[in-house]
Amino acid sequence: MKSLKYGLLLILATFFWAGNYVFGKYIVTELSPVWITFSRWVLALFVLLPMAIIVEKPIWQDVKKAWRPLLLLGVLGIVGYNLLLYSALGYTSPTNAALISAVNPGLIVLFSVLLLKESLSKIQIVGLFISLFGALIILTRGNLLGIFQISFNQGDLLMVGAVIVWTFYSIIGKRLLIPPITATAVSTLLAMVILAPFALWEGFYFSEVSQLSLYGILYMFLFSSVCSFVFWNISVKKLGASQAGIFLNLIPVFTALISLVLGETIKTEQLVGGLLVFLGVYLTSGMLTNSIEHVRKKKEFQKSA
Repeated sequence: MKSLKYGLLLILATFFWAGNYVFGKYIVTELSPVWITFSRWVLALFVLLPMAIIVEKPIWQDVKKAWRPLLLLGVLGIVGYNLLLYSALGYTSPTNAALISAVNPGLIVLFSVLLLKESLSKIQIVGLFISLFGALIILTRGNLLGIFQISFNQGDLLMVGAVIVWTFYSIIGKRLLIPPITATAVSTLLAMVILAPFALWEGFYFSEVSQLSLYGILYMFLFSSVCSFVFWNISVKKLGASQAGIFLNLIPVFTALISLVLGETIKTEQLVGGLLVFLGVYLTSGMLTNSIEHVRKKKEFQKSA
């Protein structure tokens, strides 16, 4: 029941993040990536900080001691990832960005092996290469020889950077001993202190922002910032980065569905590349290995009975 509970939290988190991709594509035409990030997360602080104090009652002395990893989480997950994502959406479609992000679970598993010394089976290694091949199809728009022509879409390359940043964010979050809501709130506060001078230097003109963008910022603040990050950090804490990372595959699914409703078409290379990414992540996550092991134990139990 507990795993089901955290699974539902991860499904909600990925659904809200999918909306972030779609809204971000529209808002980035009016606001800079710096101001989109700054406005949504400053608003989120007014919810996250009181929530952390009331719900988790953190030991602030422990939080103070962990300021370095919390600062790193803020720089990576709040500033770095969001700036790269919104910059990417200025050049590529929400569906393409989301499909590239589907490589994330495989990378989380890979770096968990390299940095956290987790084991990786042969099936998982094969899955990792399949998912990377699928991402390559998406990046080259189906023209694999294009990799030698250095003609990638700028937005897709920025999205690759965002994926790498989020991988490290997830791994660091797994090792952190601070309660998840508190970790999200404090890392956000530190990130906004860093980002504030850049936002003020850019300047901001409210009169030039449409009502749609304002609604988009409110959506991002409440759902993509507060709900998704809290749900994600709670689940990573309980299930681990590798298992939680599997649910990131739902982001391109939800994004594609929302985009289809809004009139966007899905291209063949996106479909093929996306399916390969999903297959690769299915293998890399160890789900196939677990299924085989479950069947083997079931047969052994039946024979003994």
